[in-house]
Amino acid sequence: MSWLTEVLRPKIRTLFARREVPENLWHQCPNCQQMIFHSDLEANVKVCTQCGFHMRATATERLAWTLDAGFTRIELPKVPADPLRFRDSKRYVDRLKETREKTHMDDAILVAHGTIQGHKAVVAAMAFEFMGGSMGAGVGEALVAAARLAVLQGAPLVVFTASGGARMQEGAISLMQMPRSIIATRLVKEAGLPFIVVLTDPTTGGVTASFAMLGDIQIAEPGALIGFAGARVIEQTVREKLPEGFQRAEYLHQHGIVDLVVARSEMRATLARLIGCLLVKEIAAA
Repeated sequence: MSWLTEVLRPKIRTLFARREVPENLWHQCPNCQQMIFHSDLEANVKVCTQCGFHMRATATERLAWTLDAGFTRIELPKVPADPLRFRDSKRYVDRLKETREKTHMDDAILVAHGTIQGHKAVVAAMAFEFMGGSMGAGVGEALVAAARLAVLQGAPLVVFTASGGARMQEGAISLMQMPRSIIATRLVKEAGLPFIVVLTDPTTGGVTASFAMLGDIQIAEPGALIGFAGARVIEQTVREKLPEGFQRAEYLHQHGIVDLVVARSEMRATLARLIGCLLVKEIAAA
């Protein structure tokens, strides 16, 4: 065989061969449509470097961004997998199994304890990536466990919310998590410890109607969707056109529903400052 087939042809094939490009190399901002290099996006805590849009984050990322290095995740209480033997387009147990394999989580929340810029804290982060962050028995048990841990450690409880509401596959059991989560907040408050809620996109339904609105301090990320019912349902009910930006963090801040709207890059420092102020106040009162 000639050098044309042995040498030149393989080189030509290599030169024009289709190269595999990682799918997550670039990310497109949902707001301004700009393409952002993944390392730049990660360095900017998933905030668009062009327009400042806050993209959705996972529960694991929330813990890493908020707590100092060396924090410890706790094992959450186990709950019955399918108490109602529910089935819609597929069995609930199958849906749970698929979601757990995909997210490597047991349910729609993670809880950890550690420090925030040196201040002790227990942090719970809801995971919208797990069945829309829906609140079932597992989430309710996790919030009670987080509250008890905060009381045991004498530390404030910080909860990052991200949820579409109650988990329909658990029926009335999911609705019972609303009063259970409220009881969890009372445990922290009765111990004289701060309870801080950070509302992220989206926080809706039964989560908004329960513990998410009971914080001593209510913080929201910029542009976060926060509400109970959807805007279309509200418009059909009141038969009026809703104002621009209704149910967004900035609108709620202007109308006194949330105390602060804080950029993600400033969240850790803000939480540390608030915890320091609130704990000093509690000590002085004691």
